[in-house]
Amino acid sequence: MVSKNLKICLSVSAIILIAISTITVALIFTVFKLRDPNIILNISRFDFPTPGSTNISIPVLIIIKNSNYGNFKYIDSISYITYRDTLVGTVPIPSQLVPARRGINVTTHANFMVEELTENPKFSVDIQNGTKFSLMSKAELPGKVIILSFIKMKAMATNQCDISVNIASHDVLSNCISHIKIYH
Repeated sequence: MVSKNLKICLSVSAIILIAISTITVALIFTVFKLRDPNIILNISRFDFPTPGSTNISIPVLIIIKNSNYGNFKYIDSISYITYRDTLVGTVPIPSQLVPARRGINVTTHANFMVEELTENPKFSVDIQNGTKFSLMSKAELPGKVIILSFIKMKAMATNQCDISVNIASHDVLSNCISHIKIYH
């Protein structure tokens, strides 16, 4: 026969286990719920090169804001810039750690292949029709989400930006959408 003290001990242990499980599940679906990062591509000016130049390098500031309760550490990556499905530039993105609930600024440069852009027959049509043309940037940042310094999960942050370049004023506007996905 089981003693009265053992029954009480097992009952209290079961209640504590149920309470801890409930709290853990509640935290996972509220506080630790995965949120998409906010990644902004900031190109201050787009200056066309002098005639005869084939490539130009333009400074780029990438602002990454992490609203999650876990750090995100990604490895070296490359963002590809296209004009109407033609690759016209690349942006190297050096590896970084994005702290939880904070943001970082990554300074890099965009390498544009001017010939690829200007030789596209649709480019001259876009310039003749107005003073703007559009580019698209896509990046994948593979890395790890680190929660409480010991829980590490593989993750992939993706970013897509629509970039509008004003030829007359050399201004550049970008509108970016970012997502993150955890892999098991």
